[in-house]
This record gives sequence, structure tokens and C-alpha cells, in this order.
Amino acid sequence: MTENPSTLYAKLLGETARIGWQELQPFFARGALLWVEPGLDLIAVAVALAENDQQTLAGWLQSGQVSKVEAPRAEDLLARDPALWAVVVAPWVLIQEREDAPTQH
Repeated sequence: MTENPSTLYAKLLGETARIGWQELQPFFARGALLWVEPGLDLIAVAVALAENDQQTLAGWLQSGQVSKVEAPRAEDLLARDPALWAVVVAPWVLIQEREDAPTQH
């Protein structure tokens, strides 16, 4: 990609949305879902993927911070149906579970 990294980050951030597991199941069936551990910046992973930063991605994959969604995780997500955040970096859909901050009234 030739975009300025901060511009690309902002673009991907703007394309990130909440999504439920039901909508993600077709992507899981195609093997196109990547799980991003909650401690990692979802958008930073998307930027690295878009820029083909193989060294950074390899580190995350090796550490387990980023992984392909496998059947056990899919079954857990189906059972719990948590709030997920997703961003598309074709052909991948990156997903992350995030707990929303509690609202106080």
C-alpha cells in the first residue's frame, strides 16, 4: 500500500464495526477469519496486514496474539455470542472481542 500509515490507520479505524457471530459464520466457513487477542490493537494488526508487514505478523502469529479462527473458538463464540469488532483487509476479516465500558447513570 502506498498510503501514509496514519492515513491508512484512520481509514481502517473508520471501517471497523461491531458485529455478531451470526454475520461472521460465512467467513469462518471460508477460512477467512483471523482472531486478534484483546490486548492487541485491532487496527494496528489490520495496518500490518494491509502493508504486508510479514515480520510483525509472523511475531504475532508465533506468539498466538493473532490466529486463524478454528472450530473450538467458533463453537465458543456461537455459544456465547459476544460483541465482536471486525475490520476487513481482503481476503481476511479480523475480529476481536471487546468488553464495552460499563455505562453509569
